[in-house]
Amino acid sequence: MLSRRRLLQRGLTSAAGLTLSKTVPAMQQAMASPAQVRSGVKLTSYVDPLPIPPVIRTTGKPNEVIDVEMRQFQHKVHRDLPPTTLWGYNSSWPGPTIEARSGQPLSINWISKLPTTHLLPIDHSIHGAESSLPAVRNVAHLHGACTMPDDDGYPEAWFTAQGEHGPHGAKFNPRPSTYPNCQPSTALWYHDHCLGITRLNVYAGLAGFYLIRDEAEKALNLPQGDYEIPLMLQDRLFHHDGSLYYPKVINGPKEHPIWIQEFYGDYNCVNGKVAPFLEVEPRRYRFRIVNAANARFYHLRLFNSDATGKIQNDSFDTPSFQQIGTDGGLLPAPLQLHYLLIAPGERFDIVIDFSGCEGKSFSLVNDAPAPYTMGGQYLAEDVLLFKVNKPLSSQDTSVVSETLVPFEPLVPTYTTRERLLLVSEKERPSDGYVITGLLGNARWHEPITEDPTAGSTEIWSFINITGDVHPLHIHLVRFQVLNRQTFDVPTYQQTGKLVFTGRPMAPESNERPAYKDTIKSYPGYVTRVIMRFDLPHGAQVSPGDELLYVWHCHILEHEDNEMMRPYKLIV
Repeated sequence: MLSRRRLLQRGLTSAAGLTLSKTVPAMQQAMASPAQVRSGVKLTSYVDPLPIPPVIRTTGKPNEVIDVEMRQFQHKVHRDLPPTTLWGYNSSWPGPTIEARSGQPLSINWISKLPTTHLLPIDHSIHGAESSLPAVRNVAHLHGACTMPDDDGYPEAWFTAQGEHGPHGAKFNPRPSTYPNCQPSTALWYHDHCLGITRLNVYAGLAGFYLIRDEAEKALNLPQGDYEIPLMLQDRLFHHDGSLYYPKVINGPKEHPIWIQEFYGDYNCVNGKVAPFLEVEPRRYRFRIVNAANARFYHLRLFNSDATGKIQNDSFDTPSFQQIGTDGGLLPAPLQLHYLLIAPGERFDIVIDFSGCEGKSFSLVNDAPAPYTMGGQYLAEDVLLFKVNKPLSSQDTSVVSETLVPFEPLVPTYTTRERLLLVSEKERPSDGYVITGLLGNARWHEPITEDPTAGSTEIWSFINITGDVHPLHIHLVRFQVLNRQTFDVPTYQQTGKLVFTGRPMAPESNERPAYKDTIKSYPGYVTRVIMRFDLPHGAQVSPGDELLYVWHCHILEHEDNEMMRPYKLIV
């Protein structure tokens, strides 16, 4: 059997050729990872079939409203575990896949039927999670959507099943949230976004897919119906009784006695099952992938294996990943890959062709170190087993065309404003244990410093002086990656001056040309993205209005502990 350590050694270079393990070695050595947390539960991979989330298809009728309820329920995550108590939208984990039509608005009435006691331990020292607040409170965010601020899921605009809601001025929305769907075909996802406890609410199960369809996608004749499958990737820890295990910190900082820097679980769950299998026909399949993990990056590859998932060899004689889309929608042309590196919050739209693979099995394996790229935490490897053991039910007429959809690049001019935004962490002097993270060197409640004008184009340059790769998400907009460039970190820390040590590097192969809403900010690099701050079509605004959105790290433990900032859009 192939050594798992050999897999790990493959995962340290990005698609753009960034030598990540050597970026800022002093910082990476200083960052202290807490001891690996293991549940002690031993589970066999690939014994449960992959579940497919239920689907809600919109009717297209004007002013359509659907109800989605958050409820506590029980669910079997693995054959050998008792049922797990979870929270889910419409009592499912993941929640139902909502399918909407481009250009047809949809309203969702998010309803809480949750209990008053949280499933998981709350650190009340975290800003926004004070003991004076209700333990169970929620607000839904449709990640990647172009919406008005009242419908965006502002982190303080929470509500409870008892009718309580967030502080005055936090834009709590008593109405159903309206999503204009003024975007081309893409895969969005919805999840809880409550200030201070997002990591706990999402970990409890509050996440689901939201797909926007359009005529351009339909004309491409991609695999559809039973041959288009959503895959939500998350890692988890479980107790022997099946209950969720979210650990408390050991020897952590006095500032945050319970909060942990990043969560990593023993087992990868796909659509709410531990390392499941999927029986497929020898034909093309389209997979809509979202990394919905709290902190884990996935570096995925297919291996030849037997029917139990045991890897047979290290050969690349396996089906390739044909990537056809990313966060913001379809690519202009497909890209053939053998590896996929996906950060929390990112989405990949891929096609795998199993034609000619009758009787074979392929295991989808993760070898990304945790934290990415340093390691030190448990490497959860087994993800999903494909068994090509179903007969071909009909001729496969789907195609992956050489060209997909047009792409319009955003080109900066001399008038394009560039913002330099620091990505930093405050560490415990004794051992480098991270106490909190910061964006723009400011905390959540401090004055807003990012204030783009509606309709304007800006470049945001993220200056990462930490040892972490931070997936940064900007609400409202789709952006394009311009480049990355190394800089002298110690000089910047001492003087505040950017001294570049290399030439600008092109975006990673599957970031160009592409629309994104979540970007990997690598340590020791300035990462530049360009975006136009457009509001939804027909937005009812007045000159001088200030519209409130946020940007944040999508490692949920970081987001909850100050690594999130509001920004205001000036009309």
